[in-house]
Amino acid sequence: MILNNFKLDIFHIMNIKKKILITCALPYANGELHIGHILEHVQADICVRYHRMQGHDVYFISADDTHGTPIMLKAKKNQISPSKMIFKIHRHHKQDLLRFNICYDKYHVTHGKENYRLCILIYKILKKKKLIISKEITQLYDVKTNMFLSDRLVQGTCPRCFTTKQFGDNCSSCGAIYSPIELIDPKSILSNSIPVEKKSKHLFFNIPYFEKFLKNWINSGVITSEIINKIQEWFKSGLQPWNISRDAPYFGFKIPLMLEKYFYVWFDAPIGYLSTFRILCKEKNNKFLFQNFWNINSKYLVYQFIGKDIIYFHSLFWPSILHGINFRKPTKLFVHGHVTFYGKKISKSNGMLVTVKNYLKYFNSDCLRYYYATKISAYINDIDFNFTEFMHKINSDIINKIINLASRSASFIHKYFHDSLSKNIENIQIYSKFINAETNISKYYREQNIKLVIHEVIKLSNLANHYLNDKAPWNLTDIKKDDDYLHEISSMGINMFYIIMIYLKPILPDLAKKSEIFLNKKLRWNDISKPLTLHRINKFQPLLSRITQEQINSILKEFTEK
Repeated sequence: MILNNFKLDIFHIMNIKKKILITCALPYANGELHIGHILEHVQADICVRYHRMQGHDVYFISADDTHGTPIMLKAKKNQISPSKMIFKIHRHHKQDLLRFNICYDKYHVTHGKENYRLCILIYKILKKKKLIISKEITQLYDVKTNMFLSDRLVQGTCPRCFTTKQFGDNCSSCGAIYSPIELIDPKSILSNSIPVEKKSKHLFFNIPYFEKFLKNWINSGVITSEIINKIQEWFKSGLQPWNISRDAPYFGFKIPLMLEKYFYVWFDAPIGYLSTFRILCKEKNNKFLFQNFWNINSKYLVYQFIGKDIIYFHSLFWPSILHGINFRKPTKLFVHGHVTFYGKKISKSNGMLVTVKNYLKYFNSDCLRYYYATKISAYINDIDFNFTEFMHKINSDIINKIINLASRSASFIHKYFHDSLSKNIENIQIYSKFINAETNISKYYREQNIKLVIHEVIKLSNLANHYLNDKAPWNLTDIKKDDDYLHEISSMGINMFYIIMIYLKPILPDLAKKSEIFLNKKLRWNDISKPLTLHRINKFQPLLSRITQEQINSILKEFTEK
C-alpha cells in the first residue's frame, strides 16, 4: 500500500514565512564557560534550528558582557590590560560555543565602537526627555583599597529575608532588590573589612515613570504567569530609579561631561543586543534590516532567552529603555532556571564546576544537548545535573531506542536488499501516528516546552521498537518466501527512524548530520509526510558511542584531584 494523505499542522499548510531575531543573555567575560552557561545557549539554538527548519528567516546573536569592576580586578590580578583579557576570553567563548554546534550569526563584545556610539546616543535621548536624573547618594566605601564598592564587591545579610552572604544588589534567596547600604553587616569582598558610608553624585534612570507601560507590557503575553507573579512583587514594593553610573576606578564607557564617572555595566550590556545586531546588518549590507526589526511598529519577532536571575533587568529596566527611545519591545522572554550539579550550586570554590573544555574531553556535545532537552520546560525550575542520570538518558533513549532502531533495520536492508528500501509502507496506521505527532511536537517547540518534544519522540521510538519486536524480522528465515514482507518491515523501521530524526534535528545536530549521511537524505521538516520509498541508503555506521562508567569515573576523578 502506497502512502497518500496524512494530517499536517495548519501552521505548515499556511507556510507563513516569518522574520525572527533570537538573542541570548551575554556571558560575562571573566572566565571559562561551564556546563551551566551552555544550557541557555543550547535552548536558544534549538529554537533557532527549529524555526529555520520551518523556512523562517532567523537571526541569532549574542555577545560577551565585558565591563565592570570584577573584570578590572581580575585583569589587574593577572597583570594584563582589561581589553586584552576580555578579547582573549572572547575567543575562548566563541570556540566553546561552536564546539556545541551553537552557531551565532554574530557573537560580539560590548566593549566596541558600535556599542559605545549607541550608548551615548541612547543616553542623550533619555537625558533630553528628562528620564535621567542626577542626585547625590550615600555609598559603601572600602577605606583599605580606596574604592567605592560596586554591588558585587560587598556581601552581607539580606534586609528582607535575613539570608547571609548576599551581594549588594539583590538576594539570591528571596529575590529582593535593594541597594548595598541596606545590607545588614556588610563586608568588602576585596579586603574583608567593614566599609564606611561616603557620598557621591550619580545618574539615575527613572523606571517609576514607566510603571503603567510596564504593567500593560508584562500582561501582553510576552512572559508566563509564573514570572508575572514575581514582577508583581516588585511593583508592590515600589519601583525605584536605577543607578546607571559608577565611580572610578572602573572598566567601561566613560559618561560624557562627567569626570571619573562610567556607565554601569547593566546600562551598556543590554544595548549590546542592538549594537551586535546592527553590526550584523552592516555585514549583510542591509541597512534597512535593523530599522525594520526595531522600529516601534515592527511586525517582526524578537525572542530573548535569559536566566531567572536577570528577570528584573529584562522585564523592567530594558523594556523601559526601549520604550524611552521609541523602539519596539521583545515579543517573548523565555526564562530558564539555574543548573545545579548534584544538587549543589555550580561553583569553582566548592569544586562543583565542569567547564566546557573538561566536558568535551570525555563526551559528545549532543549528549549534553539531549540531556538538557529532556528537562527544558515552559517553567523556570532549576535543572540538576548528575552523571548517573546523564548516562542512563543517553544510553537508554538515544542508543537503545533510537539508534538501535536504525541499526537492526539497516542490517536486513544491507544484507538482503542491496541497501534499497521497499516501494510500500507496511503499516499505514502506525506510520500515520508518526506523521500526526508533528502537530504536538511543533506546538511544544514553539512554546519552548522541549521536554515534551522528547516525551513525544520517546513514545514514537517505543512504538517503533514494539513494532519490530512484534514482527521479529530475524525469524523470517525463508528469504525467498518472505522476501517482500521482510523488505517492507525493515524499510518501515528505517522510515520511522527517519521521522524521529527530523523531529530531533534541532536538538541533536551532530547525530542529524551522521543520520543524513546514513539515510542518503536531508532531514527536512516539510518532508515528514513523504516516506522514503524505492530509496537507496548507505551502509549503517555507528552514529554515537555509548557512555561508559569509566568515562564518568575519569571526569569525576579530576574533581577529587583538584
